[in-house]
Amino acid sequence: MSTLFTPFTLRKITFRNRIFVSPMCQYSSHDGIPTNWHLVHLGSRAVGGAGLVMAEATAVSPEGRISPDDSGLWSDNHSVAFRPVTDFITEQGAIPGVQLAHAGRKASTDAPWRGGGPLNEGERGWQPLAPTPIPFDSGHPLPRGLTYDNLDEIEEQFVSATKRAVTAGFKVVEIHLAHGYLLHQFLSPLTNRRQDEYGGSLENRLRFPLRIVRSAREAWPANLPLFVRISATDWANGGWDLGQSVLLVRRLKLLGVDLVDCSSGFAVPSETIPFGPGFQVPFAAAIRKETGIATGTVGLITDPAQAEQIVATGQADAVFLARQILRDPYWPLHAARSLGVDITWPNQYIRAKN
Repeated sequence: MSTLFTPFTLRKITFRNRIFVSPMCQYSSHDGIPTNWHLVHLGSRAVGGAGLVMAEATAVSPEGRISPDDSGLWSDNHSVAFRPVTDFITEQGAIPGVQLAHAGRKASTDAPWRGGGPLNEGERGWQPLAPTPIPFDSGHPLPRGLTYDNLDEIEEQFVSATKRAVTAGFKVVEIHLAHGYLLHQFLSPLTNRRQDEYGGSLENRLRFPLRIVRSAREAWPANLPLFVRISATDWANGGWDLGQSVLLVRRLKLLGVDLVDCSSGFAVPSETIPFGPGFQVPFAAAIRKETGIATGTVGLITDPAQAEQIVATGQADAVFLARQILRDPYWPLHAARSLGVDITWPNQYIRAKN
């Protein structure tokens, strides 16, 4: 018996197993429109046997993109362009999901293979937005501080993108509250220096992210699950930490969030992250234990036995694979064989199963 390959149901959606493809930027969209790259990239992971295939951090507005080449859902044309991707994922037996995001002060950067540095307004870049006008790092542009009108506009952008995700054929939406992007910037005292009701105390720093999640849940069909990704800690003194994360997740659960995708870090350049196999699993385990919500874990999970042990011991309900499933789109098929589980292969590939 393998827990990793047992079905997992949230609301009216059943995932065929607990192996989830983590959202990973591909820097291959045109004006936010996904391309054939996305069809092949995401489709191959569905063919490879994953239970959930999550599209990359998909911007709710043009200025919310991490790079000019990120995907988006800020117009109906974007949702139409995603439909062939979600249809193919569904045809292969996987569940299509999308992560909705706003990059905040970490917006307007180049693709990693072009250095990943900040882009000026004259070189495909734009002025980023942030809770507080503090640059991410030296050499990064000064972001524009958000006004109350801006907050209302961003809330509406998340709501509109959530509704378009339905039209696009996605069955899971994940709201991005992690990795130093806009909603994490509100949460962390290292990045939020506002003097109004959206800054200062923990309650104030929670206010705007909770507002976004509440509105997204109301816009998302009641029969479909809503995920949230968090950075459980900033890995920096005086920053966001696990204790605050537990308090946040208790509130998220009350709003109807179904699963918390537990990552960490990337809010400030001064962080010190102790990378290692499964180094973020304890966050998912602690949050699951303290709040009773379903959790997923991510980060240097590479071995089938490792993934099996995580879910079998109740440390998390699912594992999100990132780099490992870039290396091997068919990791779930290979993992099943390694764990002695007989799963269905695509008909076109059956001759290679044994």
